[in-house]
Amino acid sequence: MAFDKNTMLENCKKWCENTLMQTLEIEFIDAGEGFLKAQMPVNPRVHQPMGLLHGGASVALAESVGSAASLMFINPETHEVRGIEISANHVKSKRAGMVYGTAKIIHKGRMVHLWEIRITDENDMLISLCKITNIVLERAKK
Repeated sequence: MAFDKNTMLENCKKWCENTLMQTLEIEFIDAGEGFLKAQMPVNPRVHQPMGLLHGGASVALAESVGSAASLMFINPETHEVRGIEISANHVKSKRAGMVYGTAKIIHKGRMVHLWEIRITDENDMLISLCKITNIVLERAKK
């Protein structure tokens, strides 16, 4: 099955309905062979008490885009994805504006996918560098 950017972005939009991604206003905005990109506004909804982007919100963006990216490589009718490990290094703070999470595949195995997610701001400055490992599981037969 050939990759279709518009279908991927539309599926991501549907998957976000009534989830944490919708609550955090995460929107998937670009996709291609081996990468997926989403954006999230930085506002009081995602601040920690000092008025800065909460590290947990950055990790939520990273896990959202990294997990969704694995869906490019599977048939979601027969398989599903679970994040099994995530790490994040926060290198710059952010008070307002927009952040972008771009997941790029590092390793695509049959059952394990490893992604690097770079979270950047509007000026392409690195905010956080994250890594997620996903496992691909066969869906239980109904």
